[in-house]
Amino acid sequence: MARVGNYSIPSVAGSEFGRTATIVAVGGMIGTLFAGSTVATPLYVIYKQQFGFSQITLTLIYAVYVVGNLTALLVFGRMSDEVGRRRTAAIAMGIAIIGALVFLFAHGVASLYVARMLSGLAIGIGAGTGTAWLAELIAEQDRSRATVVATIANFIGLGIGALIAGLLAEYVAYPLRTPFIAYLVVLVAVAVLVAFARETVERPLNAFARVSMRPRASVPSSIRARFVAPAVTGFGAMALVAFFAALAPSVLANELHVTSHAVAGAIFLELAAAVALVIALTRSLSSRTAMLCSLGLMLPSLALIVIAQFVESLSVMIAATAICGVAAGLGYRGSLQVVNQLAPDDRRAEVVSAYFICGFLGNALPVIGIGILSTLIGSTVASMVFAVTIAAFAVIALAFGLKYQAR
Repeated sequence: MARVGNYSIPSVAGSEFGRTATIVAVGGMIGTLFAGSTVATPLYVIYKQQFGFSQITLTLIYAVYVVGNLTALLVFGRMSDEVGRRRTAAIAMGIAIIGALVFLFAHGVASLYVARMLSGLAIGIGAGTGTAWLAELIAEQDRSRATVVATIANFIGLGIGALIAGLLAEYVAYPLRTPFIAYLVVLVAVAVLVAFARETVERPLNAFARVSMRPRASVPSSIRARFVAPAVTGFGAMALVAFFAALAPSVLANELHVTSHAVAGAIFLELAAAVALVIALTRSLSSRTAMLCSLGLMLPSLALIVIAQFVESLSVMIAATAICGVAAGLGYRGSLQVVNQLAPDDRRAEVVSAYFICGFLGNALPVIGIGILSTLIGSTVASMVFAVTIAAFAVIALAFGLKYQAR
């Protein structure tokens, strides 16, 4: 058993099969949890028709999801360091199952608020836990590979969740029920795998009694200066992904006149596939270079999004989606890899959670603003405001990145 100060990490080198099985289980957990955030994406058009709510309400439903994310990261961000990875992951999976059940039996807007809050809470707890868990399982060979596995699992989950839900909603009866029945089956199966996964942070059962519920988001003072660049880049990358998760279905239906739920899911799958592919193919690219390339690619991808709406072209939208995927993939992989490299072993989940707070804020703030503007001034103009805002942010972030590179 290796020790870092008072922090004990059992060796994972004993059984190669056990270690590999745990990596698969943890990657599956990350992907399945993030899939829960996009299963509802192609369904919001149906929810709006059935429950009769406005674009503002849809924006608030999205905001509640992020409140769940931030609550989890602020209050429970260090939990897996204190009570163990497997126990914390089990809590995340349990919350995700409850959230999916609320979606399954939803009968009004209030149910959507509760379900999205629970989904955000589960993802917030599971994301930091799973990422730290993978880093410990793979660190003996290549810590950067842990980041690759975590990010690919994340975005594949996002894409597959949206695609399967869109296909089921389009071609199968009970479009608001069937996707969540399928999702619950997957959640239960993955929860079983996680229950038998190898622990890397052994803690006694009474460690739960010592868990602090005091909100905190802490980065050790020794790494704060170096933490700024990846945090800023993560914010920008997730802002791009958020646009597609929250607004792309409405853009397809209203501006591009594409009403198929399957197409909406396929567009998001394209984004996720581009992210996963670029992450897999650019492992040799340094994390700093990946961040800088990401920030540079944000500008043309944003321009194409606006052009697609003005010319009402699905082909331009597909091109914009691909470039956004490359930008988001480089930014997310590069910045998370830097954070994993910076984080001390005894505070890894806490530091990773602080990074995810920045990412989830990027996932929320721009989209909430654009959702409100879409109601007031129209979605096309709102998207222009979004593009200009994120472009300005990308330039600022690029300056931070260059400063980080200089250091």
